[in-house]
Amino acid sequence: MFSFKEIISVTLILFSVIDIIGSLPIIIDLRRKFGAIESEKATFVSGALMVSFLFVGEKILKLFGVDVSSFAVAGALIIFLLGLEMILGRTIFKSEVEADGAAHIVPIAFPLIAGAGTMTTLISLRTEYQTANIIVGIVINLVLVYVVLKSSEWLETRLGPGGLAVLRKVFGIILLAIAIKLFKTNLLPQF
Repeated sequence: MFSFKEIISVTLILFSVIDIIGSLPIIIDLRRKFGAIESEKATFVSGALMVSFLFVGEKILKLFGVDVSSFAVAGALIIFLLGLEMILGRTIFKSEVEADGAAHIVPIAFPLIAGAGTMTTLISLRTEYQTANIIVGIVINLVLVYVVLKSSEWLETRLGPGGLAVLRKVFGIILLAIAIKLFKTNLLPQF
């Protein structure tokens, strides 16, 4: 049931899509505006959203008459655009981050961590990977998210703007490759 290879693949895919390192500038800005970030709450809420969507997402799709392969292709398109956004440094998707009283939960847990790209990816992953391996990948990513949130100030000083830019571009290329694989797996066999 558990596959080390699947867990590593799922973990890397989710890490690229969540892009907690790429979101570091936004997290740093929120920390400056609101003081400390409630890392525990943000991590817990984003984890609850991801696990819930993993189990209920397919039922929601059926309610709208959409099959998982079609959703996976749509997810591949979103992942492809996210990858382009990271590589080219252009904003394709509008940021939904707003400064309100729930700065720890709303902009960080949703949409930064458990946003549309993450939700789409989770449904897409269900077409190729075992659910148990996906859950382990989610948990590993939540640990990484928690560590990054807790150490955002330290990371800001160590990586610098150049280091953050390089990481963002590397994960952008990984996302493009993932998107192409999802297209091949879910779209090409139908033709």
